[in-house]
Amino acid sequence: MTPSLADKLVQLSLTTIARQLEPALAEAARRNLSLTAALEQLADLELAARQQRSIERRFRLARLYLKPTIAEFRFDHHKSRQQARQRILQLLELEFVRTGANVIFIGNPGTGKTFLAKIIAWQACQTNCRVLFTSAMDMLNQLAAAQVDHSLLRRLRAYTEPTLLIVDELGYLALDQASSNLFYQVISTRYSHQRSTVITTNTPFSDWGNILHNTTIATAIADRLVEHAHVFLLEGPSFRQRPHAKTKAAPESGAAL
Repeated sequence: MTPSLADKLVQLSLTTIARQLEPALAEAARRNLSLTAALEQLADLELAARQQRSIERRFRLARLYLKPTIAEFRFDHHKSRQQARQRILQLLELEFVRTGANVIFIGNPGTGKTFLAKIIAWQACQTNCRVLFTSAMDMLNQLAAAQVDHSLLRRLRAYTEPTLLIVDELGYLALDQASSNLFYQVISTRYSHQRSTVITTNTPFSDWGNILHNTTIATAIADRLVEHAHVFLLEGPSFRQRPHAKTKAAPESGAAL
């Protein structure tokens, strides 16, 4: 049995055209469109579908699990948010990614650091940017395990090659020398290749020597991050502890903050 045109289109991976072929041709006939115009409309549908599939693939690989938007971020929660509003909105234009700059959010738990990082990450996914979101400890545990099974170079590439890397919760636990060295390798490689990194931390730069084993390695890491960086200090009480939050589930990093 000879394959139908739709079957042939599927074999050519033109699945959207195969699915939309009959209604598109019927619409073209109704509107008296030329064959060229009908084909162009079908091609546009295929390209749009491929773009959407590419975005979804980037989203899955980024390990975000949520798709937060800036509309969900409560700028009125604290004056530090209001003061940084324009700078935060400019981040969503992703010029810092194109120039290889970094972003550092500093603040106590619940001040919106992780939520903002995820907003930026999802925005970047929609531009087909290769993104990876990870906690600092998960990344370093993965790298430490890779040292044991001799796959460190391959594992390092997982963190150094994405166009945008988000490292969440740096400073919640102090790092030993081995972990600090691994963190330095990631940041140093990304710095040399001008790839952007977003860091969220509850620790001011002056105390990084306490969480990154010693001041020497802390300075080396901070210098590479800060040389071309947008630094934000988010202050105020935890958004999760606001009065009306006690009557419902407290939003973690995925609900409006």
